[in-house]
Amino acid sequence: MKISGKTTLYGVVGYPVSHSLSPVFQNRVFEHLGLNAVYVPFEVKPEDLKTALEGLKALGIKGVNVTIPHKEKVLELVDYADEHAKNIGAVNTVKFGERTEGYNTDWMGFLKSLKEILPELKGKRVLVLGAGGSARAVLYALKREGAQVFLWNRTKEKAKLLSQIFGVDVVESPEEVVPNTDLIVNTTSVGLTEDYMLFDYSLIREGQVVFELLYNRQTLLKEWAEKRGAIYSDGLKMLVYQGLESFRLWTGCEPSPKVALQALSEHLKLTL
Repeated sequence: MKISGKTTLYGVVGYPVSHSLSPVFQNRVFEHLGLNAVYVPFEVKPEDLKTALEGLKALGIKGVNVTIPHKEKVLELVDYADEHAKNIGAVNTVKFGERTEGYNTDWMGFLKSLKEILPELKGKRVLVLGAGGSARAVLYALKREGAQVFLWNRTKEKAKLLSQIFGVDVVESPEEVVPNTDLIVNTTSVGLTEDYMLFDYSLIREGQVVFELLYNRQTLLKEWAEKRGAIYSDGLKMLVYQGLESFRLWTGCEPSPKVALQALSEHLKLTL
């Protein structure tokens, strides 16, 4: 990677953000396509988000991904939001130009990665844990595919709000539906900095699909899913697929998933 006066800059905005693997594969894809660009992390506190976005635009940054905890707030700060971002109520991709544009590619990344292990979602019973910006994208994707969705969140009021927006059923506790669901999706940040059981993990059954949006973490949910014989997937491929959709929006170029996944494989020293 050679940086010059003509190098364009992209990045990811979050708090915290040092754990992000987006720079690993985004920079490899830029290099692979011969683009003079670099992708870096920007750690931004919630109270500084508006100022940060204005500053990024003023500095000539071309685009950023948006991660926890900013996805919902950014929707209020962009000049334009696409249909998916509006319907989801969250933005994970910002493109700077004459106007600041917001998009959501999370739902596409989630669907593409999930369908690699569960190709047919219509009629499937799904439990979604959490009610943040990522949960919105997951609910949007699942409902588009015709799944029967149950939602649980520690703060019930947030779950009720999302149930009204997306037409899903709120449960008092995950244990109510875990034994009879085909798929469990954890969208919470539990396991990122602190880890504990969101429900009785011994209820997970063999053959059930457990999908966790966190990645590169040995979580309790992963440990129990594997112990119980469930099919487990973390959010690593979702990260790549949503990130490459962002890449297309920013550059108009077609990135290679193979190159991106290879970069992560080398970085993490695991086989994808």
